[in-house]
Amino acid sequence: MTSLSVGASGAAAEAVSARVPGLLEAGFASRLFEQDPTLWGAAAEQEAGKRLSWVGLHRTSRHLLGQIAAIRDELREAGVDRIVLCGMGGSSLAPEVICATADVPIVILDSSHPDRVRAAATDLDRTAIVVSSKSGSTVETDSQKRVLEEAFSQAGIDPAGRVIVVTDPGSPLETEAREKGYRLVTADPGVGGRYSALTAFGLVPSGLAGADVEALLEDAEAVSDLLAEDDEANPGLRLGAALAGTDPLRDKLYLVDHGTQARGLADWAEQLIAESTGKEGTGLLPVVRDAPTGTTPPEDATLVRLLPEDPDEEAPEPPADSSVVDVAGSLGAQFLLWEVAVAVAGRLLGINPFDQPDVESAKQAARDLMGGSAGGQTPPDAVDGAVEIRHHGGDWLGGARSIEEAVTALLGQVGEQGYLAVMAYLDREADADLADVVGPLGERLARPVTFGWGPRFLHSTGQYHKGGPPVGAYLQITDTPREDLSVPGRDFTLAEFIAAQAKGDASVLADRDRPVLVLHLTDHDEGLRQVRDALRHGRGGAA
Repeated sequence: MTSLSVGASGAAAEAVSARVPGLLEAGFASRLFEQDPTLWGAAAEQEAGKRLSWVGLHRTSRHLLGQIAAIRDELREAGVDRIVLCGMGGSSLAPEVICATADVPIVILDSSHPDRVRAAATDLDRTAIVVSSKSGSTVETDSQKRVLEEAFSQAGIDPAGRVIVVTDPGSPLETEAREKGYRLVTADPGVGGRYSALTAFGLVPSGLAGADVEALLEDAEAVSDLLAEDDEANPGLRLGAALAGTDPLRDKLYLVDHGTQARGLADWAEQLIAESTGKEGTGLLPVVRDAPTGTTPPEDATLVRLLPEDPDEEAPEPPADSSVVDVAGSLGAQFLLWEVAVAVAGRLLGINPFDQPDVESAKQAARDLMGGSAGGQTPPDAVDGAVEIRHHGGDWLGGARSIEEAVTALLGQVGEQGYLAVMAYLDREADADLADVVGPLGERLARPVTFGWGPRFLHSTGQYHKGGPPVGAYLQITDTPREDLSVPGRDFTLAEFIAAQAKGDASVLADRDRPVLVLHLTDHDEGLRQVRDALRHGRGGAA
């Protein structure tokens, strides 16, 4: 029996008491599951009308199970047992948490960094790739596909036997897949990317990797009636009210793993929450923590504790005078729960939870740079050993000449309601321990600190950075890749592409008067050592 529970205390409990009655009066839950596009107002109606099929995926995705099993059997018979997923945002985050929770291996390729892409193009004799793109035109995914297609061909392997395409009907990627004879699975076009965990985008790569995706659908179906009911005990209404109904709004959400079996759930929820709510100057900022820490969330934050479905012991008492939400349930049930809760949050915040108007701005800036219309790299403000220092978004750097001085100047831009976002355009596998800087920076700043791998976060928190409250400060870390990689059939390399993505994002933030500090590693290993030291320990000059 699948269980699902949402508990609240402090300000979050007060929000549940204050907000749920209005949601019940509006019949929000039942209308949501009837796919009523008017729930978020007239301005959102057209977009919502095309984006609500996710409420019934526990039934409508079942036809995929036989298709997934057939492809998996064919691959196994051919000696293929390694799945590489080429996808960004919603196309990669759900499969990553599904496979981690099921403890089955999958290679997630959600980067345009040449070192990362090259590392994925190994063990080709036992590898198949899933190319996932809703639009069929995502540049990162197309570039990854082209590199891996060529790698297969150079290894004497016909790509037609190793490429599985997942895309919306009518996309250019569907046309290409049919022309090249690739295996093709079309997804439900009535679902947006970040709500697509239980569509082909979540199920196909996960099922091919070996996860029990049928169990996900069964767990979601087991709680669907509960989530569709206009009842004060509805956990979706309760969670949405607790997240977005506090007064005054606690717009930072600390998502903390307190023993949940759903490994990486917070990273999936981060995109769903940030990209859905961070717009029109408002929104909810997810702050992901892998484990409980001694740091107490600030007064403008709610602590969301992700608990085990069947805990051996009760959760610890929440901090006094705090806002706390406890969430527990199986992964399939939680996918549907969080999607309902974010739809609720959109109504309470008065925004459309299904669009992402500011994601396109960074993409366009990168395209302008790739086209040569935005000029070259500006000279650094300072050089500290193997690190070039640049700043954007105002005259705030002062006389800083070292990494530590520049970081201190940036932290000085974070106000009482602000946050710091660390954005690393590096190889997230090889440089994974850089994320450890979040803890020391949070203690030093006493404000929320988020961490995102570029360009992955551009499809997630990047929307919040530009469309949410203008209270962030941004630390961007870039490098010169060890070895560049050409993109077959394109007139750019991956190093050029990721550099344009980073610079484009920084320029859009600066145009919106957000302070951005760029630390560029001219020598990867030495520069990264300097940056780690500066961020972890408050030092980091050249040796």
